[in-house]
Amino acid sequence: MDTSIFEDKNVTPSENDLIDVLAEGYVFWKTIHDYVYLKYPLAMDQWKHSKYGWSFWIRDKKRVIVYLMPRDKYFNVAIGFGQKAFEEVMKADVSQDIKDALAAAVVYAEGRGIRLEVRDASVVKDIRMLIDIKIS
Repeated sequence: MDTSIFEDKNVTPSENDLIDVLAEGYVFWKTIHDYVYLKYPLAMDQWKHSKYGWSFWIRDKKRVIVYLMPRDKYFNVAIGFGQKAFEEVMKADVSQDIKDALAAAVVYAEGRGIRLEVRDASVVKDIRMLIDIKIS
């Protein structure tokens, strides 16, 4: 199973921990983090621990906008979409791979989600568009 690089539930990761484990990937983490706050200044950060280790949630009062899950030298981004937002993603100028993955995702009562690996800048533009749709 895909687990966080940070597993010790007694130690909440710090910014320096992120910089150390993500290495060059930290710039993409920071870019996505800052983009959410640019688009939604009232967002809140929250580290959460589960059986898969620590993940970083950026949320508003009612929902999680985006999940960031640190790994060794990279991270995953997860975003969930209700039906209306899903339809917007299908019309958006994001990669066909993202559309296909989201279309194939299991549909739950709250919608469907997608998880993307961020190892370089190649998916950051698409993630920004997904965030725009999620927030709108």
